[in-house]
Amino acid sequence: PRESAVLVRAAGEVARWVSVQLELADLDRSRTRLIEAEIRALRAQISPHFIFNSLAVIASFVRTEPERARELLLEFADFTRYSFRRHGDFTTLADELHAIDHYLALVRARFGDRLTVTLQIAPEVLPVTLPFLCLQPLVENAVKHGLEGKTGTCHIQITAQDEGAQALVVIEDDGAGMDPVLLRRILAGETSPSGGIGLSNVDDRLRQVYGDDHGLVIETAPGAGMRITARLPKYQPGVH
Repeated sequence: PRESAVLVRAAGEVARWVSVQLELADLDRSRTRLIEAEIRALRAQISPHFIFNSLAVIASFVRTEPERARELLLEFADFTRYSFRRHGDFTTLADELHAIDHYLALVRARFGDRLTVTLQIAPEVLPVTLPFLCLQPLVENAVKHGLEGKTGTCHIQITAQDEGAQALVVIEDDGAGMDPVLLRRILAGETSPSGGIGLSNVDDRLRQVYGDDHGLVIETAPGAGMRITARLPKYQPGVH
């Protein structure tokens, strides 16, 4: 009986040690998935298609408006520099919005008066920390569904409000919208048409960092535009 008690205690200690190791391994895998998701986001958003269109627009101004071409080239350089940076997994809302401004400057140069953008940003949420390249893919999605493949104009509205312990960020467009069934398949990773990679990637990263309660909330229907809401906690362990 005495030896059996010792063996039971020893087995219990070994079981607890194995349990801790499994938990640590699971955390390590989650961290690895987060980093891999970030890399996929970078590769998906800085696509050859975007680079080609941006450089083509810049080239069109070289002879007629050289100063405008210079300004756009600087916008392009600043945006790509930010997008390819490797200085951590997180950034501030202010820096992300600054990169979005560079991106929109290039888009406006391409589409002209067809695109209008309204920003309503509460100053107190600018220091909020969020996953790097988390909002820009949502704005790019709004541009694609709002302008590309259709005629007419598109309006995009970006708002960031202070809601106590979190910042509420909403990106809305009045474009073509999407079938909710298709959207659910995209977010589930079952299909990834143009624009879908960014949505599912951002949703995955937000859930990994903040929990499932902080995934994207998307309201859309064919012909009704799209409204994307992200709730970003101001304070989260490990987010800095």
